[in-house]
Amino acid sequence: MRCIQCGSHKDKVVDSRMSKDGTTIRRRRECLDCNYRYTTYEQIERTELQVVKKDGSREAINREKLFRGLVKACEKRPVSMDRLDRAVEEILSDLHKDHISEVPSRLIGTEVMDKLHQIDP
Repeated sequence: MRCIQCGSHKDKVVDSRMSKDGTTIRRRRECLDCNYRYTTYEQIERTELQVVKKDGSREAINREKLFRGLVKACEKRPVSMDRLDRAVEEILSDLHKDHISEVPSRLIGTEVMDKLHQIDP
């Protein structure tokens, strides 16, 4: 990592913690040249899922599209944006666990509806 204070590439990791969901690692680093401390976050890079649409066409799964859909569905409900963001992460995580590279759009819709029911019964 490059220090954001002095630009040096010499640093050491002071502390590492895994997030609750296990997808992000938070690291506290210290520059060995200027002793500045900073935090970095590392996320696991997953293989990109392809959505298979009804007509057979394929496109990359779009996290923002999922999030916008959940926001629209909950716009008049008392649900926080943080909760919706976590819901998107949970949906994507479930889809990655169950499918190697392709997932039917109908299944994504089912996952989203199940998650909405959990969020706001």
